[in-house]
Amino acid sequence: MTDKTMTDVRQIEFTSAQGDTMTLADLGDKAVLVVNVASKCGLTPQYEALEQLQRTYGERGFTVLGFPCNQFMGQEPGSMEEILDYCAVTWGVSFPIAEKVKVNGGKSAELYKALRETRDDEGKKGRVAWNFEKFLVAPDGSVRRFRPRVVPDDPRIIEAIKAALPA
Repeated sequence: MTDKTMTDVRQIEFTSAQGDTMTLADLGDKAVLVVNVASKCGLTPQYEALEQLQRTYGERGFTVLGFPCNQFMGQEPGSMEEILDYCAVTWGVSFPIAEKVKVNGGKSAELYKALRETRDDEGKKGRVAWNFEKFLVAPDGSVRRFRPRVVPDDPRIIEAIKAALPA
């Protein structure tokens, strides 16, 4: 299920790991897989498949964008420097990582407030369930939501990425 959010999520500001204010639109006319990531989670091995998506589709107008989040059982406790080092050394991550955020609650990042309005394939919207929930934002601003246990190389995600790639 693809949702067109009330707000153009591509225009919502967030902070990069380097401290720069940016938007998804600043990444160009790309399909962006927004993922809340954590280093000490049972789902952390998904980094490997996320990096493979980046390598496979990156030159075709796609990028993964990781948002570290410590809201789920404190599974992302490190500083930004520690997180970036871990991602690069352990998983060979080449996709951008943004500043650590909250994805649920009143103090959640504005981008996640908007993304939570997207329904998943079962028609459910609302709170991010856990680490590694995925939101595919197409260049036109439409959003497709995948819950944490849907692995990055699941055929549904691959099909959605291919459909969202710029012409």
